[in-house]
Amino acid sequence: MKTDRLIGILSILLQKEKTTAPELAKRFEVSRRTINRDIEDLSRAGIPIRTVQGSGGGISIMEGYRMDRTILTSRDMQMILAGLRSLDSVSGSRYYSQLMEKLQSGSSEFISGRDSILIDLSSWYRSSLAPKVEVIQRAIENRKLLTFRYYAPSGESSRIIEPYYLVFQWSSWYVWGWCTTRENFRLFKLNRMESVTETGCSFDSRNAPVPDFSSEKVFTGGIRVKALFTPDMKWRLVEEFGPNCFTEADDGRLLFSEEYTDMDRLVSWLLTFGAKAEVLEPIEARIRIRKNAEKILQIYREDQSHEAGRVWNHGG
Repeated sequence: MKTDRLIGILSILLQKEKTTAPELAKRFEVSRRTINRDIEDLSRAGIPIRTVQGSGGGISIMEGYRMDRTILTSRDMQMILAGLRSLDSVSGSRYYSQLMEKLQSGSSEFISGRDSILIDLSSWYRSSLAPKVEVIQRAIENRKLLTFRYYAPSGESSRIIEPYYLVFQWSSWYVWGWCTTRENFRLFKLNRMESVTETGCSFDSRNAPVPDFSSEKVFTGGIRVKALFTPDMKWRLVEEFGPNCFTEADDGRLLFSEEYTDMDRLVSWLLTFGAKAEVLEPIEARIRIRKNAEKILQIYREDQSHEAGRVWNHGG
């Protein structure tokens, strides 16, 4: 929550000619000592803050560097508040709503009209997600190790990590941290984590890199995929890969051509289309899908025979 407080302090300094540490401490419900540390952090971040002691003194952005308050428009404030509101949707508390109220109380000239942007970062697993987010946030702030049970395609495992970032990416929440098992930085999906607990063990912060989520880094390609999809699947292809991922074939089907990173995930993805997709390349994907289809058919054939047996026995 320190980052949110820094944003709030900066917002106030942009709106007012001058404020004081006691005023900021009262507004954000922290000590004057905490506010003084926040001001030092803002100064180290490159914000030219000027502090004057004594009567008539206060905290302000240095003359000549201060942004004109008209630069921060009503639209700007609406965007800031929409971002804070989105965090409240997953935090499991009213912390961000309260922060918005504090910002709005001194920003009436910047905020007008009704909210036009609504962002909800929660998921179907909101009831279980919010407690995890809260535990992870606290562990990051307190520099405490996290322990949890993790469910991955390769199997289940118990993990201990040094948490550094909470990440919302690809419509899901993740935690980025140093895994003591792998001895490297790893990304863990919150919905696959169970029994997330902050331990009593502290850790010395590493020079943690910000996770690189560029498509070139995450989706390295390597598997050339060609497949034909029925026209009614166009919406899914556009949603997941964009409108330029296919061309229309002579028979009206959609010829999809892209690169994929993992064969298991590719096959799983293609299977979600059922009979609405025909894989052309790679051959390995065709073979796997055919074997899966044969196993599925066998299951339902056995089910039919069992059902027939139950009906025959009942009739007898």
